[in-house]
Amino acid sequence: MEPNLTAVCLVCTLKPSPAESSSDLLGGQLMAALAAEGVAGTTVRVVDHDVKPGVEADMGDGDEWPAIREKVQAADILVIATPTWMGHMTSVAQRVLERLDAELSEKDDLGRPSMFDKVAVAAIVGNEDGAHQITAELFQALNDIGFTIPAQGVTYWNGEAMGSVDYKDLEETPEKVDSTTKSVAKFAAHVARTLRIAPLPAPVE
Repeated sequence: MEPNLTAVCLVCTLKPSPAESSSDLLGGQLMAALAAEGVAGTTVRVVDHDVKPGVEADMGDGDEWPAIREKVQAADILVIATPTWMGHMTSVAQRVLERLDAELSEKDDLGRPSMFDKVAVAAIVGNEDGAHQITAELFQALNDIGFTIPAQGVTYWNGEAMGSVDYKDLEETPEKVDSTTKSVAKFAAHVARTLRIAPLPAPVE
């Protein structure tokens, strides 16, 4: 019997709820595609929470990262959704990576980094170029932390250069974006199920 899988999407928009967000929209579409693959999920808009700067698992009084961290720890799949600003991921996404850096020193019972056997994928939007650079930076950091990145693990949309149309303004989802989103979900679920059956070994010390 196939294991039940879960996912958490960290939406790294700069817009607090309930403002409309293109990254929240594409992230939600990826979560829906994961649900179609049998993966239950939850979404967190990070900017709605007081995530303190730092590289520790808990930065003390008032820090709301520990509650978000618990969701990441409990999930098989992590989705990072971010818009593109000046060709880069948002400062919110960068802060998520900085907080996840603490996991390098957290070990499980087998002596492995705590995020081993978890899959990470991304959803990126922008009315400017930058999706490939953001993907490279995100996946390098997430892989260092211990996440497994599936083949073709990102779905993205870039609008016309110097344009003003956002992803959320489109009348319908472009066919290629829709098929890519569904493929990312399929690949992520497959790798997550495989890791459940055959976990990664401990690193060589």
